Amino acid sequence: MYLCKIINERIRIMNNIPTITKNLLIINALAFLATVVAESYGIDLTNYLGLHFLLSEDFNLAQLFTYMFMHGGFTHLFFNMFALWMFGRTLEMVWGPKRFLTFYLVCGIGAGIVQEVVTGIHYVTLTAGVPPEALEAVYNEGANALRNHMNFTNPTLAAINATLNGSTVGASGSIYGILLGFGMLFPNERMFVFPLPFPIKAKFFVIGYAVIELLAGLANNPADNVAHFAHLGGMIFGFFLILYWRNKNRRDGFYYN
Repeated sequence: MYLCKIINERIRIMNNIPTITKNLLIINALAFLATVVAESYGIDLTNYLGLHFLLSEDFNLAQLFTYMFMHGGFTHLFFNMFALWMFGRTLEMVWGPKRFLTFYLVCGIGAGIVQEVVTGIHYVTLTAGVPPEALEAVYNEGANALRNHMNFTNPTLAAINATLNGSTVGASGSIYGILLGFGMLFPNERMFVFPLPFPIKAKFFVIGYAVIELLAGLANNPADNVAHFAHLGGMIFGFFLILYWRNKNRRDGFYYN
């Protein structure tokens, strides 16, 4: 009886989640399970569906879309999906399913584009002054080395290879866009943010997150392993899309966000 109550409660909660938000939660969860199952058979879905640098032999244009549904671990998935559930459902109820899905995808793809640009700049910086034969070795052997969880012993070549043939995964670009959207639509909504003992307004929460991501990105810590500029890219694309919609609403005679 107790188990039935729990199941019914979970069904009620899922039924109260707007359609697009619910389907995105399900798709991301299924993609993560598929990654785990495929790994048990020796197949690395992240290598196929994660976003590679455009000069990598593993790059595919479709990865600008597919990388959004891949995650680097359960914790990565959980926090992204928690934010999607917490803030995304509100935006979907305000905007409607079509506009919300458009926003989610634009922010995610935009984040991927920014990541490609930043990776390109980083790659050019790393390869400056490196002998051509060393770069040729990276091009010829680097991708296969990473697929086998190996890399060059030379630190410079290892960094170049990780930049050239590494991959980016996660819905964080879309999620950061959603955070920005919530802050723009409900700027004075008060939120409790751990570990702060007092509530802050949503607009300050978003600004704080953006500043943290910018500083972390500029710090360029190799051990960080987080695509900070991609997160900012999602926010930037989301910002301009919301401005476009607001201007369009005004031209059409509508004045809501």
